[in-house]
Amino acid sequence: MTGLVLLTFVSGTQAQEKPSILTVVTSPDVQTQGMAFVLSIQSVQQGAQVRVLLCGPAGDLALKGAAETKLKPKGMSPQMLMSKLITLGATVEVCALYLPNADKTPADLVDGVGVAKPPAIAAAMLAPDTRLFTF
Repeated sequence: MTGLVLLTFVSGTQAQEKPSILTVVTSPDVQTQGMAFVLSIQSVQQGAQVRVLLCGPAGDLALKGAAETKLKPKGMSPQMLMSKLITLGATVEVCALYLPNADKTPADLVDGVGVAKPPAIAAAMLAPDTRLFTF
């Protein structure tokens, strides 16, 4: 025998890639912000890979010492929900324009929140498997 034959068996239950979700939050409304995070948390818990982009007034959620309005029925603020989402493995970033226009620096952000890079966000938006949600 001069050759080697390698046989590979593939199961019909191969793991599928996680769905990707990009959630863009711009609303200053506390209930809208809260619902954006509740749905993002649910998406992570159901197997999605979630990335959140905070722009404009919603960027304030990412600041240390931000005002926190707790929402019924769970008594959690949007910032508390955002922290939970981060602990679940989601990526949360402020838009690239937020910090310079708010006279803030990355040091002003709560732990776990980064600054988005426009090429990376554009690539995520254009990816055929990304679902885009805006609040």
